[in-house]
Amino acid sequence: MDGSRSFQLTLRVERLAIARGTRTLFSDLSFDAAPGAFVALRGPNGVGKTSLLRALAGFLRPLSGRIAFAGADEPALALHLLGHRDGLKASLDARAHVRYWAGLLGGEPSAIEPALARVGLSAVADLPARVLSQGQGRRLSLARLLVAPRALWLLDEPSASLDAAGKALLASMIDEHCGQGGVVIAAAHEEFARAPTQTIVLA
Repeated sequence: MDGSRSFQLTLRVERLAIARGTRTLFSDLSFDAAPGAFVALRGPNGVGKTSLLRALAGFLRPLSGRIAFAGADEPALALHLLGHRDGLKASLDARAHVRYWAGLLGGEPSAIEPALARVGLSAVADLPARVLSQGQGRRLSLARLLVAPRALWLLDEPSASLDAAGKALLASMIDEHCGQGGVVIAAAHEEFARAPTQTIVLA
């Protein structure tokens, strides 16, 4: 990670309401996330955590309310949305995945090997995704956060399939990102290895 990087994005959510079909998942949700914030989303399955992340990413239109970004000319180019599925192609090797993400997301080719090393996959970088363990697959998905730096990380169950070492890795990545002024909003059922600065409970 580049310790000289500094992000300045601020997110504001005002009186947000989200629906799935004809059912309103939640309404009147408001919160701010300033540079360096780590926001945890809590609540049972089906309450709207994933839908909130998708709305923040611009993939889901809210019923009402407002999502505002400051410090980003084009919000869609200032965020990563990492879903609960790894989104890997079985026949593609780990290095090719990271190379693809770098090209797609505007990352630098020089960041590919450092990203693989950071997530602990240098030794298996030439292996196809189908032979990776679930934990290695999750580590590989985390590499896209590193290969193309963006201010806002929207993470859905990011610690799924990770062992203790993998969860420590995730915590250190969040530490570094927030330390650079980045914002992390993450949904999970279990506690994170790093304490959030704010917790939002959807019910």
